Amino acid sequence: MAAFASSSSSSLLFSSPPTKFPSPSLYPPLRLSLPTSSFLSSSLSLSPSSHAYPTSSRRYSASSFTIRASAAEKKKVLIVNTNSGGHAVIGFYFAKELLGSGHEVTIFTVGEEGSDKMKKPPFNRFSEITSAGGKTVWGDPADVGKVVAGATFDVVLDNNGKDLDTVRPVVDWAKSSGVKQFLFISSAGIYKPTDEPPHVEGDVVKADAGHVGVEKYVAEVFSSWAVFRPQYMIGSGNNKDCEEWFFDRIVRKRPVPIPGSGMQLTNIAHVWDLSSMLTLAVEKPEAACCNIFNCVSDRAVTLDGMAKLCAAAAGLPVEIVHYDPKAIGIDAKKAFPFRNVHFYAEPRAAKDILGWKSTTNLPEDLKERFEEYVKIGRDKKPMQFEMDDKILGSLKVPVAV
Repeated sequence: MAAFASSSSSSLLFSSPPTKFPSPSLYPPLRLSLPTSSFLSSSLSLSPSSHAYPTSSRRYSASSFTIRASAAEKKKVLIVNTNSGGHAVIGFYFAKELLGSGHEVTIFTVGEEGSDKMKKPPFNRFSEITSAGGKTVWGDPADVGKVVAGATFDVVLDNNGKDLDTVRPVVDWAKSSGVKQFLFISSAGIYKPTDEPPHVEGDVVKADAGHVGVEKYVAEVFSSWAVFRPQYMIGSGNNKDCEEWFFDRIVRKRPVPIPGSGMQLTNIAHVWDLSSMLTLAVEKPEAACCNIFNCVSDRAVTLDGMAKLCAAAAGLPVEIVHYDPKAIGIDAKKAFPFRNVHFYAEPRAAKDILGWKSTTNLPEDLKERFEEYVKIGRDKKPMQFEMDDKILGSLKVPVAV
């Protein structure tokens, strides 16, 4: 098994000519066959580009933002937001983006305002929404009409449901209330595994996935709709560990156990990329209409590459240890925050149809994330690494006390 220190790596870039597609469902997939042994570096470009990362990146303050010029057509937008998991931060950033563009926003959060969940990010930062003129309400999505008390909206985003039973009441209410456009946050996890990554809009999905049933129902009910399929994301306010998992081990000088070769590709986007794509759909409803968008950044990163980038952001070395989950007898899903396979999608439709551009810059974004990690004191928080210890113990890898 390999154990090694962090080192710099070059970027491997793939360029392809710009293309114009009639519909995501009809995309002739432009593919890259990528056998594991062929990878030369820990990062990979997935889009036509002459730069490894954007030379400039739009970012907003983690604690505040300013309202930009009013939108050409101000919209009233309702965001039905989940109260758990990594997707909660999407609604938070989307609200900030909309408010900054001059739209009216109401965030409907599932559950009760006084619950313990609301004491955690991003919910404990909702004052950033209300101070900018946004509204916040709580309740059961099945009673959405009662909760919003007769308010009317032009656009509804469901960022909560994973199955039709949960989302149907929101869709039906929106239709009966005269909502013009319905947006749904699905998941790139519904794609079937492919031997020809990346996943592009129109690829085969798992027929039994709950999100798929919702996507079909939304398309049947609304004449103006759009679906967004995100992957992994980072950003201030996210309450699901992503980069933190790596920081936890790196700052404590512990080996970072990564399943498999570590060369598996994935996609990690800053949540601002997701919110900017959603905002374009609101402001370009005709273009967005009836399309599916992979809501991701335009770069892939290897699992080893993520560990190295996190170490670089922290200014610390990293020791990476690879292991075979089956040989050790552990569930990789419980031991590691990402899938143990190539799993990444390309935002082809958003670029071509909406004119969207990614601003995710992992090396710089991770520096910001590490600053916040230290600021909240997580680097000093006592932690147990029982699963790691089992993995490292089986590999006879020493761990500093």
